[in-house]
Amino acid sequence: MSVIRHVPQAPTRVRELVSGERIDAHRHDDHQIVYAGAGVVAVTTDAGTWFAPGTRAIWVPAGCVHAHRAYGRLDLRLLGLPADANPLGLEGPAVLAVSPLLRELILAYTSGPSDDDSPQRRRLRAVLLDQLRASPRQPVQLPTPTDPRLVAVCDLMHRDPADARTLEQLGQVVGASERTLSRLFRRELGMTFPQWRTQLRLYHALRLLADDVPVTTVAHRCGWSSSSAFIDVFHRAFGHTPGAYRRSS
Repeated sequence: MSVIRHVPQAPTRVRELVSGERIDAHRHDDHQIVYAGAGVVAVTTDAGTWFAPGTRAIWVPAGCVHAHRAYGRLDLRLLGLPADANPLGLEGPAVLAVSPLLRELILAYTSGPSDDDSPQRRRLRAVLLDQLRASPRQPVQLPTPTDPRLVAVCDLMHRDPADARTLEQLGQVVGASERTLSRLFRRELGMTFPQWRTQLRLYHALRLLADDVPVTTVAHRCGWSSSSAFIDVFHRAFGHTPGAYRRSS
């Protein structure tokens, strides 16, 4: 992120993005909720990438340098919150589950005039903050590695999420032992190699589904042994099947 814009106040607005469109690196003095009712939105910082379909939202704390990217057409809802209103108490981004009620609150709040400070709007924001506090956090994230050996392994997997090589076999390519790589995954990324690979495959699966790629093709391209195996993992991660996700996008 070489060029960083400073936007003092995080905007509360609706913005339409086409697939592949980006919002370059910037930061706000306020917190921000990023929600896309359709498609997939990815928020990237130096620490990693957080991604969310329409049943999830991304929390970006004040001062965090971040960029956005759209997969599929986005009806992007950007909701700014004052820095002193931090219902989550988090220093970094997080993905949150969006209940039907929270979704309607986000839609209502972002549809109104951003300069409206009426009692009704303040009450709406108070309920919205209460719902954010109650929203479960979701482990839908791809942390950014720093060790060159780990970077090399992650790059190989990004280029081909269906790559079925073991960590030992990948280590032979990048010049590191399985034990060393396993330790690096836990230390730098906070998860095991299988856990990280599942996150990577889900990320790529969402991107493909947003571009209307058939479910069977997505399962094959992303490394699942069968469509049913993919559907099971997807449902456990996002609360609905890939088919239901496509119909709602």
